[in-house]
Amino acid sequence: MTEPATPRVHFIGAGPGAPDLITLRGLRLIERCPVCLYAGSLVPPEIVAAAPAGARVVDTAPLTLDEILLEIETAYAHGQEVVRVHSGDPSLYGAIGEQMRRLAALGIDYDIVPGVPAFAAAAAALKRELTLPGVSQTVILTRTAMKASAMPEGEELETLGRSGATLAIHLSVRNLRRVREALTPHYGADCPVVVAYRVGWPDQAFVEGTLADIQEKVRAAKITRTALVLVGRVLAAEDYRDSALYDADHVHVLRPKRGVRG
Repeated sequence: MTEPATPRVHFIGAGPGAPDLITLRGLRLIERCPVCLYAGSLVPPEIVAAAPAGARVVDTAPLTLDEILLEIETAYAHGQEVVRVHSGDPSLYGAIGEQMRRLAALGIDYDIVPGVPAFAAAAAALKRELTLPGVSQTVILTRTAMKASAMPEGEELETLGRSGATLAIHLSVRNLRRVREALTPHYGADCPVVVAYRVGWPDQAFVEGTLADIQEKVRAAKITRTALVLVGRVLAAEDYRDSALYDADHVHVLRPKRGVRG
């Protein structure tokens, strides 16, 4: 006889949009939990459709933090497991920090299942590597300040842009003028930019341009939300050296130096 599951909240990263990009662990939790809370504006309905028959499935898009917590507290009081489904990976702009803080204060146990982040899904769809030898070996995940909370001191685009790293700028498709002004002195007006819209969804779209013209192109495409901005020379690089990883002269513990053949 199977013992009942211990009451717990499972934060699950559903991935960028495609239902088959969720992890097996996340999907199996959704399939078994009697309460499913999900961010309906960003999580495909096909994912939460995997919830068991009779499960309480709640779209939290119109709810406040207090209302979401009340759903969790009620389920926990009844000894029920809860899945809390977020888009992408919960660790990036997932607004789970305040939820975890409240759960800890209430003595409610929780765990986290990672998901495919939008920047990784976008790179895959574009068939790009974001870290190329001699071009960029660093990816910075950031955003710009608009109506949301201000950026901490030292994390402004002007500061981050000094690195020349590949940038994945979230929540900023309506702030492209600011992106252009802040980054052009460091990357050049001709630096490649890709705006990835609703990656993984059936209507995904990519607008490719440069810092000089991306704002105009995105305006023409009428993209105003749910988009990621990628900036960096890796997006159009062709003349770069091969990685040392598979170079015949690169010796490491799994590929020791070979003897000279006679």
